[in-house]
Amino acid sequence: MKKALTTTALVLLAGLGLSPAAQAEVRIGASVSATGPAAFLGDPEAKTLEMLVEELNAAGGINGEEIKLVLYDDGGDPNKARTFATRLVEDDEVVAIIGGTTTGTSMSILSVTEDAEIPFISLAGAIDIIDPVKPFTFKTPHTDRMACQKIFEDMKKQGYTKVGMISGTDGFGASMQAQCKSVVGDYGIEIVADETYDPKDADMTAQLTKIKGAEGVQAVLNPGFGQGPSIVTRNYKQLAIDLPLYQSHGVASDGFIELAGADAAEGVRLPGTALLVAGLLADDDAQKPVVTTYKTAYEGKFKAPVSTFGGYAHDAFLILTDSLKRAGSAEPAAIRDAIESTSGLAGTTGSYTFSPEDHLGLDLSAFRMLEIKDGKWALVE
Repeated sequence: MKKALTTTALVLLAGLGLSPAAQAEVRIGASVSATGPAAFLGDPEAKTLEMLVEELNAAGGINGEEIKLVLYDDGGDPNKARTFATRLVEDDEVVAIIGGTTTGTSMSILSVTEDAEIPFISLAGAIDIIDPVKPFTFKTPHTDRMACQKIFEDMKKQGYTKVGMISGTDGFGASMQAQCKSVVGDYGIEIVADETYDPKDADMTAQLTKIKGAEGVQAVLNPGFGQGPSIVTRNYKQLAIDLPLYQSHGVASDGFIELAGADAAEGVRLPGTALLVAGLLADDDAQKPVVTTYKTAYEGKFKAPVSTFGGYAHDAFLILTDSLKRAGSAEPAAIRDAIESTSGLAGTTGSYTFSPEDHLGLDLSAFRMLEIKDGKWALVE
């Protein structure tokens, strides 16, 4: 809990007994789940932040000042996240915080940053993080409500009117389940089966068997993230359920295909980001230069596929550094005001336009409807 992960430069300076304060710098903080049950999300986030800080400093920093990143690993524990957020504000004296890999850790962090009036950019999906709007809290992923809308939009196009739902009981799954129920009627769709599973469950065949037997069910939606959706997908194949399966943006990564198995995942649809289909983007797509640059840099440095979740961290860093450049000051209130004036900033997740009334900055057009074909991501036309 006391271990802080910092940029290589900061570690070397400390090892030499030198004070980094001797050089003009801007200190930013982060708390992500680099280990623990959400490590598949937090690990690429941590790596992305460290890589981007290194790149930015090599290019001269921001307005002549070097960026110092103080990065903690909360292991997905909301209590640790709250402790680290307090440490970042009070001891490390950062001007802004990026992180909150999960909804739970994000809610803990924002409880600290709002009191301290420090900008916080969350990397989690729940709508509750930014709705209602909180003065100093922003986020980069689409909301779970938007994911529901994108999925139901596609289901409506396919003519589905009766669907089954199997949701995780974790914070993400429960939130998305509630959001889907709140908007499903707008699309003329009825939920005819509604099952849940614990994130620690190793088999969901009982719930899926009930859904399979529900009268008139035409498709199935699984709000969830982590290993649960992969198990659902494998069980789905084992039960030979001949119905379309939709997953959430919470599993939009190559890791999901690997865990579920390409055969079982074949045909699964979900809303995702441009990052997963970088090579399929049109040359005039505003996101293509950003997506391809990040993908090339990350995969070249870490010899691993880029992920949507690392992309969330990329966009948070982009938003923060762009705002620092425009703010003309490293004062938290000035940074917050600059974030709120961001307009048309292309990231890996979408193009962000914030305002005092909108701390997400994305609309449904930022989502791409994707389908798994032959073990790879494909755009749904």
